[in-house]
Amino acid sequence: MKSLLVMALMVAFAQFAFAENTVTYGWEGSQTILGNYGDIICTIDTEQVHSGDQALKVVDDAESGTPQAFVGWVVGLSDGDVVTASFWRYDDTPSASPSCRIWGSWNDDPNDITSYGGSAGGEEDYGPGTGWDLTEYTWTVEGGHPGLIIQVRTYSEAGATVWIDDMTITAPDGAEIRTPEYAQSLSPDTWAAIKATF
Repeated sequence: MKSLLVMALMVAFAQFAFAENTVTYGWEGSQTILGNYGDIICTIDTEQVHSGDQALKVVDDAESGTPQAFVGWVVGLSDGDVVTASFWRYDDTPSASPSCRIWGSWNDDPNDITSYGGSAGGEEDYGPGTGWDLTEYTWTVEGGHPGLIIQVRTYSEAGATVWIDDMTITAPDGAEIRTPEYAQSLSPDTWAAIKATF
């Protein structure tokens, strides 16, 4: 009887230790992104949609560089944790601009999305440019960074446009996954209180 209890506890612990938390986001509301780096224009659009009625339209507005749209933010991470994110992207220009990749950067302040802790890397390949394709990347947390920002990075020229839809983010149970609706969930009074604290 004792060995059965021990086995049951081991199974329960294993399930707890490896529990995951998954969030999906399809840009069906009015929120676009959590933040950005560089010149990039993001709007809700119905021109190209993978599923539902809307998608995120991303326009590179920079003369050079790699503008970034912050579409996901995972906080409460520890070294060794694994985060996987994917989204559908659309472009119809094989081997030519526009192009985008899924990318990540480490974040060290759960109250400040601009707190940059260095590049977390991302997908090496651009999309095939044949319409919608699914891109995915998995990060393993290292260096003591408690947060990860998931990005759409454009590698194009000013005016080049891609569409993003149906994002999925999976993180360990206990980590908080923030999508573009996160900013909307905080009232102006709450934002003011947070800013006054820091």
